[in-house]
Amino acid sequence: LFDKTGTITDGKFKVLELSPAAGFDAEGLLRSATAAGTHSNHPLARAIRSAWEASTLKASGLEASRREAAGLTAGTSAARNMPHCDEGSYTEIPGHGTSGLLDGQEVLAGGDRLLHLRNIPHDCDTSFSSESGTVVHVALAGQYAGRIDMGDSVKPDGSGALRDLRSMGIRRIAMLTGDTESAAVRAGSEAGIDEVHHGLLPEHKLDRLETIIAQERKRGRGTVLFVGDGTNDAPVLARADAGIAMGGAGSDAAIESAGVVLMTDEPSRVAEAIYRARRTRTIVVQNIVFALGFKVAFLAFGAFGLAAMWEAVIADVGVALVAVLNSTRALK
Repeated sequence: LFDKTGTITDGKFKVLELSPAAGFDAEGLLRSATAAGTHSNHPLARAIRSAWEASTLKASGLEASRREAAGLTAGTSAARNMPHCDEGSYTEIPGHGTSGLLDGQEVLAGGDRLLHLRNIPHDCDTSFSSESGTVVHVALAGQYAGRIDMGDSVKPDGSGALRDLRSMGIRRIAMLTGDTESAAVRAGSEAGIDEVHHGLLPEHKLDRLETIIAQERKRGRGTVLFVGDGTNDAPVLARADAGIAMGGAGSDAAIESAGVVLMTDEPSRVAEAIYRARRTRTIVVQNIVFALGFKVAFLAFGAFGLAAMWEAVIADVGVALVAVLNSTRALK
């Protein structure tokens, strides 16, 4: 099982389109969204802040060009400050979005479910119609301010990693994500994942994991492995038979909950980790079988008088030496 953002996809979102509602403009929409996500580490919030900084630099450059053309050398317009929520008003609502006060007015930025939670009137029919699939809705002072369409890309080795897993005999590969249906299906299609579960809050991810584990147990199959990177993945990483966290961009909660951490954030490392685990287990089983079998054989030889004490001592030391030498194969 894979998470989507930051695991299968690179998590490097870009603002594709600003769609302000009636009575709002694109700059005001972006300003409100930036203020709502100022203190958030979510990839969407970081992308919105980057878009604001880019628009600021562009506006500053145009102003500088205008002044230069007008022969003005002093008083060049400085970059606009990053908008912030009023001190102490910022709040993160897990699985929904963020809220705060901007100039004394409540500003919200998040998914469609956040608007329903706060009873903000908006057009539900177009809530998830974005081709990019990932939408941030913004509301200001109880009014729908518009939407920001965003998108990220599947990691370069994403589809190759899934092919490697299938070649190793992994029977079922699925995606569990809190993202919208269109974004999840698009990413799943690009990566080669047919089974996609979307729109999941952290607790829903855990419920879906329990269902999948129960299905696999009923079919008599083996281990269920989950790969994720976010704070909302921590419960699933801890509950799965085995959890793998992305260590580079992953949250501390995910890293603490996982049994394995990939320091390069490459999905292809998942197949490598499974290969190494299988190879190591094979070596361990070989050592156990060889050691016990050899000792039982020399016990039998001793019982029938075919082995003296010194032969038994040499055999015991020899078993340990062979086991150590065999174990060095795991380093290759």
